[in-house]
Amino acid sequence: MLPPPEHVADGVMVHRDVMVTMRDGIRLAADIYRPARDGVPLPGPLPVILERTPYGKAERSRSEIEVGMHLPMTRAEVACHFVRHGYVVIYQDCRGRFGSEGEFVKYLSEGADGFDTLAWIVEQRWCSGKVGTMGLSYAAHTQMALACLNPPGLATMVLDSGGFANAFTCGIRQGGAFELKQATWAFNHATESPAARKDPLVARALAAENLRAWFKVMPWSEGRSPVRWVPEYEDYLLDQWRRGTFDDYWRQTGLYAAGHYDHFPDVPVAFLSSWYDCYVASTLENYAGLSRSGSRHLELTMGPCLHGDRNQSFAGDVSFGPRAPIGGNVAESWLEYRRQWFDTWLKDIEPARADTSAVRLFLMGGGSGRRDQDGRLDHGGAWIRGATWPLPQSEELTLYLHRDGRMLSARPEDDPGPLTYDFDPANPVPTIGGALTSGRPVFEGGVFDQREDERFFGISAPGLPLSSRADVLTFETGVLDTDLAIVGPIVVRLFVSTDGPDTDFTAKLIDVYPPSEDYPTGFSLILTDGIFRCRYRKSFERPEPCLPGEVMEIDIEPFATANLFKAGHRIRVDISSSNFPKYDVNPNTGAPEGTGRTRRVARNSVFCDHLYSSSMTLRSVSPDRLSYIEMPPAQDLSIQRSKTGTS
Repeated sequence: MLPPPEHVADGVMVHRDVMVTMRDGIRLAADIYRPARDGVPLPGPLPVILERTPYGKAERSRSEIEVGMHLPMTRAEVACHFVRHGYVVIYQDCRGRFGSEGEFVKYLSEGADGFDTLAWIVEQRWCSGKVGTMGLSYAAHTQMALACLNPPGLATMVLDSGGFANAFTCGIRQGGAFELKQATWAFNHATESPAARKDPLVARALAAENLRAWFKVMPWSEGRSPVRWVPEYEDYLLDQWRRGTFDDYWRQTGLYAAGHYDHFPDVPVAFLSSWYDCYVASTLENYAGLSRSGSRHLELTMGPCLHGDRNQSFAGDVSFGPRAPIGGNVAESWLEYRRQWFDTWLKDIEPARADTSAVRLFLMGGGSGRRDQDGRLDHGGAWIRGATWPLPQSEELTLYLHRDGRMLSARPEDDPGPLTYDFDPANPVPTIGGALTSGRPVFEGGVFDQREDERFFGISAPGLPLSSRADVLTFETGVLDTDLAIVGPIVVRLFVSTDGPDTDFTAKLIDVYPPSEDYPTGFSLILTDGIFRCRYRKSFERPEPCLPGEVMEIDIEPFATANLFKAGHRIRVDISSSNFPKYDVNPNTGAPEGTGRTRRVARNSVFCDHLYSSSMTLRSVSPDRLSYIEMPPAQDLSIQRSKTGTS
């Protein structure tokens, strides 16, 4: 029996805090929005749209903002839009969050809880038996988790910037290193935990902590962290930090969709992400994995900006131009894209969108390179389409690293010896933008010149480029004679050695702008980066200490990208051994993950000779072989409040 409905807007009512019982007796809170007439919900049956979130079912989602809006729409406003088109909309709080019972253990309850929620929904008289899911980030993780269990009623999904393919390789860890956005997320969202909401002293203790100061004394341990005031949050954080071996823990539902592709439900899926999103690899791996069957309808849309910022035209200090947002370019709006998607797959209505390409990508680059009126570099870009990912017309381009800093298509001909530097964990290379989210107040993602300035955590030489550091190796092509598009995955294969039992190597792909009036020393524009921890060189399942004198072959896999390198630019890769605070810093001692309190300087070497030819492999395509999506004349296609607002 549902609680009495409340009036929301004309023709829309909501049942608030409906408690849905899970298999273990824990009850999760849901708000159910239904179409109504004369103050009475319509009986249905109707298709259902479900979003499961840890961020509060009644709280605004920052992702629900369209072009021209200054404030995201409320959950009720979004729900009203769908309800008025003939849907029931359900928002549910995840276990242990806001109105739901139970203990929150990040990611690990979402499969079973999602399955049980769908099983309950399809039993309701107002449900047609078809359920579509949607949601950004964690609300995409919840979708992939429940889908892995093939729940009843699941008919389609819209996965927005999330949905773990393998959290060990993207999302919690990368290349063996730990993503420290997990630490900032745990601290920031512990303030919304039941403990903090019930006890003002816990809330005040969290508010009194200096998170930036705590980042200077890592690794954390039990009772020695800013999250200690909410022990269950500290417990799960330290547990994930210390689990450095790919084992059955990482194969759990909710963390490892890749293990379920072969028996994944045969439902249409829309994937959305962006090149500076922290889930590029998850999105592309899921797309490729679910494409294997050849039977389900999939669409992939990759924009240029940060996590969830699909309707922004910039990221950090760089602008991609007015064609960058989803709204007005790829679709009328993100809201309407989803509505038409659900109409197609939940109601069998032919899609109204003119462009239904399987793959839509924003190709960054091609702008003037001048400083725009907002003080950002005009990098520009355009939307392109393709039949598959990677684009079939792209070709592998391998560039070899030479000891003199050149990067050429030819291997080195001689054996001059390696490039060697000292990596001091007490002085890591600072993170300056890139694919980051959830890092405030310590770090922030975006596109920035790779130069130290006071905005960034951990800098030590304001004004100097990172390439000036002795522990950063830089390799560049010559000046490009013609435009070159790089679209696809990236592999940096290094032959390396270290004098310690363990160390890391990092790689960063950069578009180097030449000096100009606005940028007298040029602009080193970060595109993507990656990391690899050498103890995992043979296997993520069986870490082994490094051996003195051992030449190790490792692959660093930065996130894929799509960028037009203009004539006059250079392609550059920077190699080092740290990128902090994006990733945790290797103490170089071989200590178990997340526990090393002592540190040592590692003497690290990169080989660039004929025998050990370190290289970077990209996928290139001539710009005239790309299929560009023609855009309508620029206009304001934002969704107005009057269309979706409550009364």
